[in-house]
Amino acid sequence: MDEEGDQRILLPPLNFSTVEDNIFRSSFPRPSNFPFLQTLNLRTIIYLCPEPYPLENLEFLRSQDIRLFQFGIEGKTELSVPFVKNTIMEALKILIDVRNHPVLIHCNQGKHRTGCLVGCLRKLQKWCLSSVFEEYKRFAGAKSRIADLRFIESFDILCLRQCLYSILYQYHGYNSRKRRLLYTEENIQKPRMTSV
Repeated sequence: MDEEGDQRILLPPLNFSTVEDNIFRSSFPRPSNFPFLQTLNLRTIIYLCPEPYPLENLEFLRSQDIRLFQFGIEGKTELSVPFVKNTIMEALKILIDVRNHPVLIHCNQGKHRTGCLVGCLRKLQKWCLSSVFEEYKRFAGAKSRIADLRFIESFDILCLRQCLYSILYQYHGYNSRKRRLLYTEENIQKPRMTSV
């Protein structure tokens, strides 16, 4: 501590961890976590709960120019409901878009909803299912839910891959001298790189 005693203690939210470079996960951030969150230089927060974001947290986000994307998934919802699958898909689209990085994903405890979103990201990254489950269980602990694991296992990422290919295509632009991705809507295989 310095002579004046004004050194800040950096306290991460509970269940905080790095998922990938510039992707983080945690439980719900409290005001005592704000100094720590400042060190991450966040651009985006993905909030997976239906409850309104507290005013104090919203003011912190405004002061740091952090965007909030809220995907209201009830804590005890059966994850096989189509609404939840679509919501997770939309949250993944925000998560994989590097323009939103650095990004923090959180729900209340940073266990179930956050674990499901991270598990679906891992499937997109082609992790083996046993490693995806091991990571989920590490954060959920004794409160691990079989329904969550089944949801992750059955989550279909083919649609998301198609969306990702279209994002990549857009990033490459339409200038005839640039390399760009070519694919057809019916073909969900990897796009080919070609000079045009």
